[in-house]
Amino acid sequence: MVDRGRKWSKVGDLMFMGEYHHTIDDKGRLTIPSKIRYELGESFIITRGLDDCLFVYPKDEWVNIIGKYRGLPNTKDARNFMRFFLSGAVECEFDKQGRINITSPLMKYADLKKECVIIGVNDRLEIWSKERWNNFIETNEENLSDIADNLFASNLNM
Repeated sequence: MVDRGRKWSKVGDLMFMGEYHHTIDDKGRLTIPSKIRYELGESFIITRGLDDCLFVYPKDEWVNIIGKYRGLPNTKDARNFMRFFLSGAVECEFDKQGRINITSPLMKYADLKKECVIIGVNDRLEIWSKERWNNFIETNEENLSDIADNLFASNLNM
């Protein structure tokens, strides 16, 4: 059992959800909603994500992910993925106003400018540029039912 004062106390029970629209200031600082700050804990990891967004992991979840990566075979694909994923990773903490400072390489990778969207995706947060998030929604909205069917077959009652 891991207890960091969060609502859930076992590693793996933490679940992020929701969509939050925020702005990034000229210094690359992004205010994180207080509920999310509480769930993330004092220190967390931000890295390049898939689909041109950033992934944000609580430290406990990050340790689990690194453990899984260590078990990957030493193939070219595994090495390349590890380089991509880990080279962009930075440990972050909140400032007194509840903001995080996103590094310039991560800002560039995710094309973050002024407006962005923070979404909860189970074990992590994702930070998207508003434009990329809107494009993602528009592109996938019509196919959501088919995507659910393919993933869950007849076991999904939504």
